[in-house]
Amino acid sequence: MMSFLPSLSLNLGTLAGTVLWALSLYLGFSPVTDRVIDGCHRWLQSLQQNASPPGPSPSLGREAQMATASLLSVVPFLALGGVAHYGLSLSLGGSWAVSLGVIAFIISGVYELGRQSSQSE
Repeated sequence: MMSFLPSLSLNLGTLAGTVLWALSLYLGFSPVTDRVIDGCHRWLQSLQQNASPPGPSPSLGREAQMATASLLSVVPFLALGGVAHYGLSLSLGGSWAVSLGVIAFIISGVYELGRQSSQSE
């Protein structure tokens, strides 16, 4: 049987490319990131309310919930970063995928700095 897609191998280049693409997508789509964080926070609150027994119970503070929601919000961007890296690795090669990830990360970082600067004025 003929395989059209190469197998996935986890090496340092793949990991670096995936993380770079995930970070560039996370910064480049920061309004979407904020909505994902809010959605994760609401999901964590509903889980905590449904899992707690009736009566007084210790609950996570708002800061702990927001920190957990921020960590969970990275997961979809890691998945999209992996898809972007895998697609570029198939079409251009692994080194180009990592190089373009670095360029995309720099561009999205500059974009985010400009966006925050224009919002503060």
